[in-house]
Amino acid sequence: MALLTHLLVCTFGMGSWVAISGLWVELPLLVTELPEGWYLPSYLTVIIQLANVGPLLFTLLHHFRPGSVSEVPIIFAILGVGTVTCTLFAFLWNVTSWVQGSHHSITFMVLTFFLALVDCTSSVTFLPFMSQLPTHYLTTFFVGEGLSGLLPALVALAQGSGLTTCVNVTETPSTTSSPNTTRKTDIPQGNNSTPVPGFAGVASSMVHLESRYLPANFSPLVFFLLLSFMMACCLLAFFFLQRHPRHWKTSTEDLLTSQITLHSIRPLKEDLVPPGPVDSSTSQEHVEEKTRPSFPAQLLFTYVLVAFVNALTNGVLPSVQTYSCLSYGPVAYHLSATLSSMANPLACFISVFLPNRSLLFLGVLTVLGSGFGAYNMAMAVMSPCPLMQGHWSGEVFIVASWVLFTGCLSYVKVMLGVILHDRSRSALLWCGAAVQLGSLLGALLMFPLVNVWRIFSSADFCTPQCSV
Repeated sequence: MALLTHLLVCTFGMGSWVAISGLWVELPLLVTELPEGWYLPSYLTVIIQLANVGPLLFTLLHHFRPGSVSEVPIIFAILGVGTVTCTLFAFLWNVTSWVQGSHHSITFMVLTFFLALVDCTSSVTFLPFMSQLPTHYLTTFFVGEGLSGLLPALVALAQGSGLTTCVNVTETPSTTSSPNTTRKTDIPQGNNSTPVPGFAGVASSMVHLESRYLPANFSPLVFFLLLSFMMACCLLAFFFLQRHPRHWKTSTEDLLTSQITLHSIRPLKEDLVPPGPVDSSTSQEHVEEKTRPSFPAQLLFTYVLVAFVNALTNGVLPSVQTYSCLSYGPVAYHLSATLSSMANPLACFISVFLPNRSLLFLGVLTVLGSGFGAYNMAMAVMSPCPLMQGHWSGEVFIVASWVLFTGCLSYVKVMLGVILHDRSRSALLWCGAAVQLGSLLGALLMFPLVNVWRIFSSADFCTPQCSV
């Protein structure tokens, strides 16, 4: 029965970010057909941050009217909305609208907002719900949250999303039109841009390499239907968790231990008072106040660490992963993306056997992970000519750096969640708020750097731009 509960919790945790993660890994296929092209990720970044209105509203209601809103119906609602939205994506993702003289993907952006609303709100509802279960299930929840990024990445890898190849292209000046007109012809092989002699009276042509996307193994329709199936599994897992009485009873005993103790030693004259109506929400808040140790400096440090780690993992570094890896080739990029996605649930799994709640240790591990993140950022800034480009050691270093960056900070996130779980339900809710705040600040920091000032330069592995 405990194994079944772990499976349900893991599947439930997978619903936290599986939809948005799936949308991001599918972008290389979508941008080739949508009118916004590669400007689409910039629009999505803004839309996803606008969806933070959901967790903001829930957090404000919890703060000003505690006990007035339960997370259970909200979780049912957002998982249902996520399942329906993924299904609509399958059939409407390429629908465009004519706005101000050009086509725009209005339907795509509206559906993206609802998916982002689901995933952002999950940060402040899933964690408080997990406070009703024993602490060891929280690690399983974080494993599922890690799988929410890994599973869509594996599906996209099987689909062939974003895989490119180098093809030779021949550019020949046309003799029947203006001098600037060129004709492109794909030819099988070649290594460099080479002038090709033409026929008599015809100018010589130029051969060079260009990147071309390989055809996908299955369409975005199938991909989004698979995402919808994953969301439906999360909804079913939550439904069965709600109908799991044994663990609810155990968890209630864990949460109310202090109340039982206080009840057993209260004065006799209190036992003589006639019983009256009891407000469960007030009782829960009272229990939290009794069991909550008062270390404001440590608590503040914990929340700052949560926000900082999530700013790096959800906002800052994902914005530059392509810039830091593509200079080393498509193989290095796909290995770093896939293996770093695997490092997330693996780090959560390791925390089950090697837990360490020391804030000093977690702070040191955060510094170590930030060091790997700094190396990734430095290679992104140096793109398209990073260190050790063209050598196998450069590829090994960048892949290992991304894996260790994700693994270290994923472990920190899990242990911080466990620490806050042992404090109270409200601590987990504010933990979710800190997660969203950090992610928002990281995205807002990187958006102007990437899209306005453009301090990062893309690399085309097929056309080297660096001197040897």
